[in-house]
Amino acid sequence: MLGSRSARTGLTSRRHGFLAAALLALAACSPAASDAGTRPAANETARVHSESGLAIVPVTVKSASGAHVFDAEVAATRSEQTRGLMFRTEMGADEAMIFPFEAPRQAGFWMKNTVIPLDIIFIGEDRRILNIAANAVPYSEESVLSEGIAIAVLELNGGRAAELGIAAGDKVDW
Repeated sequence: MLGSRSARTGLTSRRHGFLAAALLALAACSPAASDAGTRPAANETARVHSESGLAIVPVTVKSASGAHVFDAEVAATRSEQTRGLMFRTEMGADEAMIFPFEAPRQAGFWMKNTVIPLDIIFIGEDRRILNIAANAVPYSEESVLSEGIAIAVLELNGGRAAELGIAAGDKVDW
C-alpha cells in the first residue's frame, strides 16, 4: 500500500479524474475485450470491484513462462492509493491492484493494516518490472522501495509472482 508519509507524492483530483478516464478507455480497447469478439456497449458501465468500488482493468504480465492476465482494481486517487488493499482478508488468484502514478518517481510502499501477504511489483517507465518485493509481511510499516524510477505498482497475492514465473524485466501492459 502507498503510505501517507510526507515523502510520498500528493496527486491532484483533476489529474486523477483524467487518469481514471484514460485507464477505463484503455480497458474498453484492451486485447481481452477484442479477443472475446465483443466490445463493451457505449452505455455499458465499467466493471467495478464489489468490495472497493474501484474500476477493474485487465493487466497482462508477459514473462518467460507466458502471458498472464489479472483483473486489477485501479487505485488512482491519493485516498484510493493510501488505502490500497488495507483490511482485505482475501484476494482471488487472478486479482490484483494497480497503482498508476501521476508522474514517474522513486516509489516506496508499506503493509500497514494489510492483512494478506502481497507481492509488490514495481513497474518502470518502459513498462518492465524493475523489482519485486515478494511476500511483503502483513502489518509491516517498513517501506519497500523501487529499484529505479517507477510509473506504477502492481500488487498480487504473496508468492503469486514466483508461482507464475514473473520476474524483473518482464513486460506489464494495462
